[in-house]
Amino acid sequence: MSRVALVTGAARGIGAATVSRLITDGYRVMALDSCEGPPLATREQLESLGESHGDRILTRVADVRDRDSLADAVAETVRLWGRLDVAVAAAGIMRGGRPLWETPDEDLDDLLDVVAKGVWNTAAVTIPAMLTGPHPPGCRFVAVGSAAGSQGLFRLAAYNTAKHAVVGIVKGLAADLVGTGVTASVVSPGSTDTDMLGATASLYDVHTNELVGHQLIRRVIDPAEIAAVIAFCASPAGGVVNGTVVHADGGFSG
Repeated sequence: MSRVALVTGAARGIGAATVSRLITDGYRVMALDSCEGPPLATREQLESLGESHGDRILTRVADVRDRDSLADAVAETVRLWGRLDVAVAAAGIMRGGRPLWETPDEDLDDLLDVVAKGVWNTAAVTIPAMLTGPHPPGCRFVAVGSAAGSQGLFRLAAYNTAKHAVVGIVKGLAADLVGTGVTASVVSPGSTDTDMLGATASLYDVHTNELVGHQLIRRVIDPAEIAAVIAFCASPAGGVVNGTVVHADGGFSG
């Protein structure tokens, strides 16, 4: 029986690359995105992803801030494919460009709602399905973090706050899962070739290539490279990565 995954933030960037990698690895995938439109992902991008993978994928519009819509997607996944083995919480937004004392409260609220509480909501609805599934010891929860979850980044204090919260959520989740066989981890990318990196560059009025000087590899990371790391953490062998952060950041955190 194929392993089954649910991926949020799936329409583009690291989320879309992860969907493609998991399907290549033999998974069936429920791909979710809020599809709010520019500057975020569009419904057309999500539909295009679905069309490229045939019957191995279902695409649904679902906002990680709406736990009921996530729960509906989980129920549909289990109803159709009989199980849920993996959840990848990849949904995210970017806000920033000002020092903390000038950052609007709305920026912090939005980041906490989507980036942090979105991971919380995704875990809250997927973990019970894993625990009651056919093989909990093979189940994995993977959140997409950021180098901002371990480092302080210039004029991104609210984003730093939200990504640090993601790490705390996952570490707490892993502790709650002790003895179940289900594991939880964070994959923290560095500067990756996504729309979000472009949004970050625009905050500083620089080219994206100017954001990679802090990475020892001195280049932008391809989303497929991050997807490969996520795929390992999501695999049965990935259970050794638990309650911790994998720094897939090209040497930034080293």
